[in-house]
Amino acid sequence: MLIPDTRSSIGLSLKAESFTESVIREMTRLNLALHGPERAINFAQGFPDFDPDGRLLDAATRALRGGYNQYATTWGAPQLRNAIARKQTAAWGRAVDPEREVTVSCGATEAMIAAMLAAVDPGDEVIIFEPFYENYGPDCVISGAVPRYVPLRPPDWSFDPDELRAAFTDKTRAIVINTPHNPTGKVYSQSELELISRQCVEHDAIAITDEIYEHLVYRGLHISIATLPGMAERTITISGASKTYSVTGWRIGWLIAPPALTAGIRKVHDFLTVGAAHPLQIAVAEALDLPASFYVELLGDYQERRDAIVDGLRDCGFEVSAPDGAYYVMAGIDSLGASDDVSFARRLVEEAAVATVPASSFYHDPALGRRHIRFSFPKKIETIERGLVALRALRP
Repeated sequence: MLIPDTRSSIGLSLKAESFTESVIREMTRLNLALHGPERAINFAQGFPDFDPDGRLLDAATRALRGGYNQYATTWGAPQLRNAIARKQTAAWGRAVDPEREVTVSCGATEAMIAAMLAAVDPGDEVIIFEPFYENYGPDCVISGAVPRYVPLRPPDWSFDPDELRAAFTDKTRAIVINTPHNPTGKVYSQSELELISRQCVEHDAIAITDEIYEHLVYRGLHISIATLPGMAERTITISGASKTYSVTGWRIGWLIAPPALTAGIRKVHDFLTVGAAHPLQIAVAEALDLPASFYVELLGDYQERRDAIVDGLRDCGFEVSAPDGAYYVMAGIDSLGASDDVSFARRLVEEAAVATVPASSFYHDPALGRRHIRFSFPKKIETIERGLVALRALRP
């Protein structure tokens, strides 16, 4: 769709005018401004309110004092690229080359825009499942791509195979897949990924897959589409340290892609950010070698949080299905007599000091999200319980 040129001589670019600021971070700021950090409860932004594993902090301290305070290699410190390659080689059952296939970025957020800018030309079509993480739309705008949307429908957030097939055209360059999924918690099944992969092969399209929540799967299995037939040579796999290791402020992400795509990604990444923080890369390299027990405990802790918030929201009158993965809950608001997600989310901030995200921000047409709000639960159990107490107080 063409954007009308309404700029003054000193106005913003058409690209910057065509999307808004992050609604997720806007809700966080609004809650803090009204209630302060002591009272505000943040179920909007997906970051933990607890410390990371002490082994990561010790590793970061050693790196800071060990001389890793200048630029790393632009596409990632060798220690981290080697650790990523070892981990994915074991997970995928095929060799991953740290020299030709791995790029370290400033979080998965930079990884996604670097992938788009490296692989997509202006006018190319990019398929996006919706609801979608709010960055994907602006990433298309910035890269000049034309988004084509395929809906995920509640309660199980499945898609219609015929709608997916129809979305692929001779202009399709890429499809964005996020599994486990933000904001719904959907975990894509093998049959769904096989259908997507067949369309990618048939239309010679690239899969850009965001797997940042790969270790948070409560039901089903996490499957990387890069492991399916015909996909290794056409998949850009994105992940990072933020969610698994509870270090969202460290901004360490990565991409794994075939060498030809990696070469382009590295050029774009170089001129976007030069590189991620060197000492934190060294610390994350150590984190990737943590024993399997770390991931077992991580999943157990998050399953406890998930069950606590799902049960509590149901008790408050929300329509909720337990997510299969990630750490978000999409809660229906119809039964509470609410018809507008934005006004309802603002009411929760104003009257309960609870920040959530109106689901309309995850859709290209806001009307499609009016009946849900998103809760984020990477929080201490006591924080979750405190938020639920505040929400119960609002019930008629």
